[in-house]
Amino acid sequence: LVQTLNSGIALGRRIIEDLRPSALSNLGLAPALEILAREFAEQSAAQVHCDLTPVQLDSDAELTAYRLVQEAITNIAKYAHAQQVWIRLAALDGMIEVSVRDDGAGFDPELPQASAYGLVGMRYRVAALGGSLAIESRPGQGAMIRARLPKSGSETSSIAD
Repeated sequence: LVQTLNSGIALGRRIIEDLRPSALSNLGLAPALEILAREFAEQSAAQVHCDLTPVQLDSDAELTAYRLVQEAITNIAKYAHAQQVWIRLAALDGMIEVSVRDDGAGFDPELPQASAYGLVGMRYRVAALGGSLAIESRPGQGAMIRARLPKSGSETSSIAD
């Protein structure tokens, strides 16, 4: 009974962690992306380079940026087989830009992809927040996914302010 209860608790924790990673809630976006990048580097043969500037985003936009990077590195592991990966987070021209670039196999973004659901999901998540998503790639030339999201403003400050 105790073992079953412990398994149930562990499953519940995994489900909660999948909904919103605790590192994101507790540390913020830049440190959470650093952890994600480090874990990816440990599990793959790629060298991961991070240029992560702390930025001001609301919680939905933070989660979107995190999931975008997560999906991008999942695609790199599955399809690109890159040796080098660059993850960037910065404020730029009144927006927040998050990008993932690799030197892997690349693809033609104009051709229909067999499993493009991840890329489509990225587009919808970013567009729902008023942002834009650009995908640049060529076969044999790697790929770059770049999202621009609106900064959080003072209108999103907490009630305690």
